[in-house]
Amino acid sequence: MRMLFLDLDSTSPDHLGCYGYHRNTSPNIDKIAAEGIRFTNYYTSDAPCAPSRTALMTGQFGIRNGLVGHGGTAGDMKLEGEKRELMGRLTRGGALPSYLNLAGNLNTVLISPFAQRHSTFNFYAGFNEILNTGKYGNESAEHVTPVALDWIERNAKKDDWFLYINYWDPHTPYRVPMEYGNPFENEPLPEWLTEEVLASHQEMVGSHCVHELNIDFVNKTYDNRTHPNFPRHPGDIRDMDGLRTMIDGYDCGIRYMDEHLGRLFASLERQGVMDELIIIISADHGENMGQLGIYGEHATADQGTCRLPMIIRWPGMKQGVVNDDLHLHLDLLPTLAEMIGGPLLPDWDGVSYAPVLKEGASCGRDYVVVSQCAHVAQRSVRFGDWLYIRTYHDGFHLFDEEMLFNLISDPKEQRNVAADNRAVCMEAVYYLNQWHDEMMRRSGDDRDPLWTVMKEGGPFHARGYLKEYSKRLEETGRGESAKELVRRHPREFPQQPHPAAVMLQQRLSKNMQG
Repeated sequence: MRMLFLDLDSTSPDHLGCYGYHRNTSPNIDKIAAEGIRFTNYYTSDAPCAPSRTALMTGQFGIRNGLVGHGGTAGDMKLEGEKRELMGRLTRGGALPSYLNLAGNLNTVLISPFAQRHSTFNFYAGFNEILNTGKYGNESAEHVTPVALDWIERNAKKDDWFLYINYWDPHTPYRVPMEYGNPFENEPLPEWLTEEVLASHQEMVGSHCVHELNIDFVNKTYDNRTHPNFPRHPGDIRDMDGLRTMIDGYDCGIRYMDEHLGRLFASLERQGVMDELIIIISADHGENMGQLGIYGEHATADQGTCRLPMIIRWPGMKQGVVNDDLHLHLDLLPTLAEMIGGPLLPDWDGVSYAPVLKEGASCGRDYVVVSQCAHVAQRSVRFGDWLYIRTYHDGFHLFDEEMLFNLISDPKEQRNVAADNRAVCMEAVYYLNQWHDEMMRRSGDDRDPLWTVMKEGGPFHARGYLKEYSKRLEETGRGESAKELVRRHPREFPQQPHPAAVMLQQRLSKNMQG
């Protein structure tokens, strides 16, 4: 058995040809999709990068494994505690690569800098061979492909391997070399991105809105100039030309990456293993390109951020199938276990969808819950035609506490209809509570890491910059938004003690001295 897993960072299915995109961004991916199964309602349980990949590798929701953020306590997995054995659960088959190594006798190989990028070294658990491409996730395809081709040329003809490769080109900022050109410069933008939509987005605030695409989280600064090192990525979006720069930059990243994937496939063809090779193509998360008024970021628990591409070509199994059922990224581990005839481990949260691969059968979930705690704190429920988003911390975007979108009539999440559909919201909250109760029972402790994030000052990527941001809003004529943000987030502005409290403290001190 030979298996290739392509993890294409920040790749939205909405921008792939095989998912109906009007631009020819992904001819090589599209060819694999035509030969396999394409999943249309496939989600990460936890976004963005580190939470998603940790859920994928452990087979557990972030609420259980503990890693839901990019900093603070929730930037690490929960400790196994007193029941930890000499070898922890990730080594003993509790992680995707260690399971494939132990149950499938596969040599597991990783080409990725990801663990170093986020200090998530649990990501390495079970890989026999690790090739770090060395740029902390700032790689372009020309840095990744030579490493991958070298490994393929030396090892592809061997049997029993699992090769996991990260590509980064769709990740902001868009770094495709300028000499590559722009194959989309004369092609129309997505139809839904009109001047009217852009005008509505210009009323919004928060990181990666049209006014603040470039944010330095370390120094709490904003720059609306195009970065000299990333000319494909605009500093802001003032008009339709700026919008084109943004969309073209992202699409060029996907197309450039796709051409490099074609080089890998050609090498595998030359090695004579392509026909029998299992290929899995997915991502850690998608990318908001206008959804909720956000561009070039994976910052919310919504359709734009959390819906993933998932394409599986498994020789001897179903071909040319489109599956519309609801599935989660963490369902992959039990699916692979069933496909290779291994045992299903009881501490996985995933549900196998192997019947889709074997028979084309429907076996999806009734609903899925997705979470985001790095840029905002949100949990969402996707069910039927609906996406319900509950916001605990808005990341300074002024999101409503409840948002509801009908994804059939409004797939780009432009109209919050929660107020007109209270019964649907109540159904969503029932699902959310049902899921939360089950996860807390299975966790074996009383810690919900979303509330750990809130207790430690809010989402990591929003922490500590509101004071400077409110000044920028005032300076750029958006003072009313600044006032509302200050009202919503008083903890960001430590207040002087109330005079009455000062008086009582003084009297208490005097009494203590007397």
